[in-house]
Amino acid sequence: MQPSVTTLTAMTETHTEGPSSYPPPAQFAEKANATADLYDRADADRLAFWAEQANRLSWDTPFTEVLDWSEAPFAKWFVGGRLNVAYNCVDRHVEAGNGDRVAIHWEGEPLGDARDLTYAQLKDEVCRAANTLAGLGLVAGDRVAIYMPMVPEAIVAMLACARLGLMHSVVFAGFSASALRARVEDAEAKLVITTDGQYRRGAAVSLKDAVDEAVSDQPSVEHVLVVRRTGIDVNWTEGRDLWWHETVAEASPEHTPEAFDSEHPLFLLYTSGTTGKPKGIMHTSGGYLTQASYTHYNVFDIKPETDVYWCTADIGWVTGHTYIVYGPLSNGATQVVYEGTPASPDEHRHFQVIEKYGVTIYYTAPTLIRTFMKWGRELAFE
Repeated sequence: MQPSVTTLTAMTETHTEGPSSYPPPAQFAEKANATADLYDRADADRLAFWAEQANRLSWDTPFTEVLDWSEAPFAKWFVGGRLNVAYNCVDRHVEAGNGDRVAIHWEGEPLGDARDLTYAQLKDEVCRAANTLAGLGLVAGDRVAIYMPMVPEAIVAMLACARLGLMHSVVFAGFSASALRARVEDAEAKLVITTDGQYRRGAAVSLKDAVDEAVSDQPSVEHVLVVRRTGIDVNWTEGRDLWWHETVAEASPEHTPEAFDSEHPLFLLYTSGTTGKPKGIMHTSGGYLTQASYTHYNVFDIKPETDVYWCTADIGWVTGHTYIVYGPLSNGATQVVYEGTPASPDEHRHFQVIEKYGVTIYYTAPTLIRTFMKWGRELAFE
C-alpha cells in the first residue's frame, strides 16, 4: 500500500482557491482617509497633487517649485522651501492644543516597566536633548550615530538631531561592534548615543562594550552619550563619555528650532553590508517627510484623535524611521513602542500589549504572523 503524499501542485491549487482581493467593508470605506479621488487628482496634475501633500506640513518658508528634475536622475523636491522636521513632528501639535495627547505608550521588555510620553513631554525632552547636543559643539551637517534599543530616548535622540540639522545614522542595536565601527567611520560621526545595555529575553546585555570597541582609534568621535537603561557596570572614558541623566535631563526644555532647506540632509541609513561594504543612503528633509506623513496617514487610515497605532519594526530599519518616528509623529498619532521580543516572557506578550493599550492598528511583518500561527497551534495543546 502506497503512503499518501501531498504534492506541491496540490498545495498550490488549494491556495489559489482563496479570494485574490479583500475589499473593505462599505462602512470602513465611507470614513477612509484615502478615496479614489486621490488617484484622480494625482493623474490630473501630479505636481499640484504633491504640493497639496507637502502643504499638510508646516513650512517656515513656502516652496517655490514642487520638483526640479533638471539634473535627472537626481531630483530636488519643494525647492526654496524651509522647514524643521522636529517642529513638524512635535511642536506644532502642542501649539494646536494637543500637548496632552499621548505620543508614545512605551512598554519595556521587563513586565511592569512602562511609561507614557505626551506630545508636550516629548517636546520638552527633544528640546533638552537638542540643547545638550548643541552644547557639545555639534552644528548642522554634523553626523551622529545612534546605537540603541527601542527606548523613548532613541526617538528623542533622532528628533533632537533633526531639530538641529544634524544627520543621524541609526544602527540596529543587534549589530556587532565591527558593523557599528564601519558606519561610524564612514559617516565620520562626532557623537555616538547609546545605552549601557539592553534587555533580551529577560537578560541585560551590554551595548556600551560594543561602542567602546567600535570607537577606539576613531578620530572623528568626540563624545559618547550613554542612557542608563539596565544599570549594569560599564567601562568609562573620562572626558569622552557622558551620562544622559547628568546632561540631557539637566538641560533647559526651551529651544527655538531653526528652519532648514527642503533638501537639507535629514539622515543616513546604511545597507546591511551582507554583500559588501555597507552603503550609506542619504535622505533629505522636505520630500522624505512629505512622503512619510502622506503614506502613514492614508495607508494606515490613521485617525489621530481615536486610534492607537503600533508598528512592531525597529528604528534601526527604514520602516522604523518612517512608520515609528517621522510618519506617526508628523500626523500627531498615539502609538505603542515596545522594547522587547514577541516571546518575552512568553508568547502572549504582543496580545497583552494590544489589550493593555487598546491598539486599533497593528503593523507587523508576515514572518511574525506566521510565527503566531505556529504558536497558536502549539499553545492550543498546552
